[in-house]
Amino acid sequence: MSTFKRNVITKHNITARRFALLAAKDEKIFHIKDLAALWQIQNANTLRITLGRYQKDGLIYRIFKGFYSLVPPDELSPPELGAKALHSFCYLSTETVLYDEGFVSQKPSSYTFVSPKSKKFKLVDASYKSRQLKSKYLYNPAGICLKDGINIASPERAIADMLYFNPKAHFDKNPSWDKVKEMQKSLGYPLTKSRYVASSSI
Repeated sequence: MSTFKRNVITKHNITARRFALLAAKDEKIFHIKDLAALWQIQNANTLRITLGRYQKDGLIYRIFKGFYSLVPPDELSPPELGAKALHSFCYLSTETVLYDEGFVSQKPSSYTFVSPKSKKFKLVDASYKSRQLKSKYLYNPAGICLKDGINIASPERAIADMLYFNPKAHFDKNPSWDKVKEMQKSLGYPLTKSRYVASSSI
């Protein structure tokens, strides 16, 4: 066997092992640092060249610099894509959850997250917004559940979050204010007492 053929086979085997490691993670979206650690490639230039070759061969898709997917980006769930792009603990909340649960009637223009950072960005055909929340509130698990790989706020948590960021926020459907109040207490949020009084007089 020629040296050339041996090199081709070696490269093929290395590629197969690398993508087997990705498949074992059961994830579709990766940041370049995740890939460097998983594939144990310490040289940044080597990793960039490798990813460029895989992208050219259609094995991986570049979403933006340092952010890759195993499937075409337009086939990914927009919430999952946004959460992975933030690359830190986050959860879907505020307008997105409130719209899905019928508490606001106007469809939001962005998928709204709560995370350690304030950020607006666009990916593929979707817009995203992240509201920055202090760590002492952010990592409180009350009212957060994992669904389809995404952390999502319960309606009460989404309302409590919304009132934390905007105490005068409007809701098209009256929530259970007792539950919202308990959620605010659980999170340590300031209580929006005027909202409870106003609702009780309706």
